[in-house]
Amino acid sequence: MTGEGALSRLAERGVFVGTCSWTDPTLVEAGTFYPSREMAPADRLAYYAGQFPIVEVDATYYAPPAERTAGLWVERTPPDFTFDVKAFRLLTQHPTPPRTLWKDVAAALPDELKAKKNLYARDLPRELLAEAFGRFVSALLPLHSAGKLGVVLFQLPPYVVPSRGSYGYLSWAAERLAEYRVAVEFRQQRWMDEAHREPTLAFLEEHRLAYVCVDEPQGFRSSVPPVAAATAPVAEVRFHGRNADTWEAPGIGAAERFRYDYPAAELQEWVPHIRSLAEQAPRVHVLMNNCYADYGVRNAGLLAELLEAAW
Repeated sequence: MTGEGALSRLAERGVFVGTCSWTDPTLVEAGTFYPSREMAPADRLAYYAGQFPIVEVDATYYAPPAERTAGLWVERTPPDFTFDVKAFRLLTQHPTPPRTLWKDVAAALPDELKAKKNLYARDLPRELLAEAFGRFVSALLPLHSAGKLGVVLFQLPPYVVPSRGSYGYLSWAAERLAEYRVAVEFRQQRWMDEAHREPTLAFLEEHRLAYVCVDEPQGFRSSVPPVAAATAPVAEVRFHGRNADTWEAPGIGAAERFRYDYPAAELQEWVPHIRSLAEQAPRVHVLMNNCYADYGVRNAGLLAELLEAAW
């Protein structure tokens, strides 16, 4: 694979480059990365981990992880492999169908909440929400104990704006996740506009929360500018592609939304920024979220080569 040697040498420098999925159906069907489309899921993870030093787990956003599954991830990957794990959507204030909750937690909901199509964190009694955080933390213990847990990605939705309540919730959530490294990604431009950028970054630094730098389409309320900033011992950059036509389009899947093949010139723009982040933080995680077909794996390899050439 292009960039394989560069990927391992960058990891030795503390810069870990990978993708946000090893299981995306369009990647499997492309037939250009995995040796066979018929590989078992366990074999695909093992193969991916032989090529890349890091991956982001996206499935944990849609349903809470199981401790047994985290244990299997540990067994199927090399000792120095890293998993970044996306926080369950209930915890990050996204709409959450009651059926996706733990069965006993769902059973403990008041009747009026059980009947809802979607729940939000604000709907739950605080003690029940704290229980959800506790279970999420517990499920990741195998990864953490094995030294394979990178960050918990705490991605906020576009309707969460900078406010006293938002800062309060982030502070409370950070306490619930205190034993792990947490990275915060905003999907609302106001967090990083001229009036809010400085207090946003100062808050994250105060609470040892990593700011997630992003490359994504601009011009939308959910667009965050491509600011490179390190606010914790781990810095993170996520590449979402620059497909403005699909960025906020309704009713399409994630693969189609992030369908974008970066040309080398656009990846090159980030090389000095990633090098700067590496000077500020001991670890830098760089994840390609343009997981359509083999776009993400190819772009990750290309970016690794560009980074190594500039080091």
